[in-house]
Amino acid sequence: MTNLNADDQSPEKHPSGDKAQVERYQQLVLEYEKLAAEIDGLLMRNDGGTEEMSDEDYRRYRKLADQRDEVHNQLRHLESILFDDN
Repeated sequence: MTNLNADDQSPEKHPSGDKAQVERYQQLVLEYEKLAAEIDGLLMRNDGGTEEMSDEDYRRYRKLADQRDEVHNQLRHLESILFDDN
């Protein structure tokens, strides 16, 4: 019987962990697309920019953009794990 060290049980190396990470990646892509669509809608309603946005719309825009950026960072992190050739 082969002993497995702690690294072999990590989500990055375990097949079920890979599946969970792929599913998480897919969820994040959907979340990113939803946030991007909301941002696009806000921009379209305001002549394509933020200059004429009401304070309320601008606050909403910044909140959505921050959330989108965080999701983007999570996607990049998962990509580095899922597509690492090491």
